[in-house]
Amino acid sequence: MKKLSILLALLASPAMAASGPFFSLQNTNFVVLIAFIAFIGILIYAKVPAKLTGMLDARAATIKAELDEARSLREEAKSILATYERRQKEVQEQADRIVSQAREEALAAAAQAKADLKASIARRLASATEQIASAEAAAIRQVREQAVSVAVAAAGDVLSKQMTAEAASSSIDDAIAQVEARLH
Repeated sequence: MKKLSILLALLASPAMAASGPFFSLQNTNFVVLIAFIAFIGILIYAKVPAKLTGMLDARAATIKAELDEARSLREEAKSILATYERRQKEVQEQADRIVSQAREEALAAAAQAKADLKASIARRLASATEQIASAEAAAIRQVREQAVSVAVAAAGDVLSKQMTAEAASSSIDDAIAQVEARLH
């Protein structure tokens, strides 16, 4: 099928349709050649090649202008990018400085808090020691007072059981004499 279609295409070509002498209006090849030359002549007379050349030159100038503008925009973009990269680097350095300063301040604050905590613990420990000493003194004083009270009560019971009226009166006289001797 493919071979048949190629054979038919070759037989139907305009080259096979031409017959007779070449410089005759009966020859289709000659007519086509004259029409083509006339067409080219009309195009040249109408200055179509000059117009096409002008249009192509204008298009080339436009493309060149666009390329120049693109180059200038590219250079401008590079400079802006460099500026932003520089700013980003500066901001990063500033952020690093802020972080390191904050870290140092935090360490200093932690050291100060530790020192304050030690001082507070020392104060509380001293206060607790004082309270314990005071409580011990109070307890000893209370035990002594209680012992004295118990001893006085026991002595009073013992004396009241053993003492007679005569002995009580002589004991009172002796106590008055002792007080008198100490006062004078």
